[in-house]
Amino acid sequence: MYPIRGELSLGDTKVPYFIISFGRMIEKDKIEKLVSGYLPGQGLFLVAVRISATGKITVLVDSTAGVTIEQCAELSRYIEKSFDRDVEDFELQVSSPGLDMPFLVIDQYIKNEGRQIEVIGKDGKKKRGTLKNVTNGGFELEVIVKPLKGSGGKAAGKKTTDISYNYEQVKSAREIVTFK
Repeated sequence: MYPIRGELSLGDTKVPYFIISFGRMIEKDKIEKLVSGYLPGQGLFLVAVRISATGKITVLVDSTAGVTIEQCAELSRYIEKSFDRDVEDFELQVSSPGLDMPFLVIDQYIKNEGRQIEVIGKDGKKKRGTLKNVTNGGFELEVIVKPLKGSGGKAAGKKTTDISYNYEQVKSAREIVTFK
């Protein structure tokens, strides 16, 4: 914090003022570049960097094997030592995305290939199925169309179909968390 004192002239009257400056804001691009340079050797990938108007920096990272508290703490220390607290004022939070958070990057789709996900298309239609064939352009979702009927009216099997999505067609996608 930097207190600034002075006087403001309003005609013939001098009015004292006092301002508290909380330092310079850190730019999002600077954080992204810093974190992106650190992550590859750690087996992690960057999901998102968010900076609030109050200087709270949130860094979300993930990996195919999951993220440990130790990995988050190490990344937090790495970011902290890259900035001068006397110049930049910030609050830092490093974590993995929550289970209910939608996918934000292709790496999250790759991580969840073969798992059950829910997709909401830009058209508002919601589909649930198994995530397959993830590429840089999109993915496929294997959905159950209708249970097949066997003799006696009992379900004899499941018929599935694949729905292809480009990422531009997807409003949100997230893993379906089930507890067995």
